[in-house]
Amino acid sequence: MAAELIRGLYNLAPLKTGCVVTIGNFDGVHRGHQALLEQVKARAEALGVPSVVITFEPQPIEYFAGGKSDVPRLMRWREKFYALSQCGIDKILFLRFNRHLAGLTADEFIEELLVKGLNAKDVLVGDDFRFGKARQGDFEFLKKAGEKNGFAVENMTSVVLNGERISSTRIREALAVADHDLVKHYLGQPYSMKGRVVHGHKRGRSIGFPTANINLHRHIAPVKGVYAVRMHGVNVTPITGVANVGVRPTIGGTRSLLEVHLFDFDQDIYGKHVCVEFCKKLRDEKRYDSFELLKEQIVKDAEQARAFFVAEKTDR
Repeated sequence: MAAELIRGLYNLAPLKTGCVVTIGNFDGVHRGHQALLEQVKARAEALGVPSVVITFEPQPIEYFAGGKSDVPRLMRWREKFYALSQCGIDKILFLRFNRHLAGLTADEFIEELLVKGLNAKDVLVGDDFRFGKARQGDFEFLKKAGEKNGFAVENMTSVVLNGERISSTRIREALAVADHDLVKHYLGQPYSMKGRVVHGHKRGRSIGFPTANINLHRHIAPVKGVYAVRMHGVNVTPITGVANVGVRPTIGGTRSLLEVHLFDFDQDIYGKHVCVEFCKKLRDEKRYDSFELLKEQIVKDAEQARAFFVAEKTDR
């Protein structure tokens, strides 16, 4: 069951019963986030009130970078909404991070959002939580404000795996070096991207490699290059294939795109919402001197991806 999506504080109906709330970017909704959300949900059920997540769009780091942040997005906001819903959260409040929100002092943030907006009963945050103008608010500041305004504040310590703190930053680093096993450990599942299949230039079809094209809706993607992938959401079982994430330099592309060639598949899936799971990186994206040389490389990429899936099946 999907959570209730609330876009903007002005769309929030008064919560007379109060709520249990957590706040953050939740990029990736990794196992550390999941542990925090489980605690939020359990506390809300104990109090008989809704569980609420406050998150921001754009993310604050993107806002302060003027939309040109060099930090790759693990999730676009629709993917984040889906992942948070899967964790059983009742309400997800997406706030437009703008000049007004960036200018709120820590006291104003608490008064406007937690007290007047949400009537918070409990607030749970991560151990590195900071908020308010110039990041002036921290856990201790929030705890004192809670004592004054009648809400409890709890601190969720970071989840550690093999002695290392799970974080969105660490996941980006692991994706950058194609350590997909480590990424799976941190996320609790393989890294994937969701989106709608859109029409492209159909150049792949002309050389025998039709592709499903998916817009990334990210300034920078956390994965780049050619991958063995699975696509979910088309058939009952996932379909294997080979994908390129990049700007397609051989054909003079400038906008980053996810292109997926599915093996042994010939159906019209334009408009379908799909999920592409990244299984193994095969190589970096490269510019070729001709379309014919690119075709030869795509044949090799497809063979390598097929071999990967055969070996994976044998190892099970």
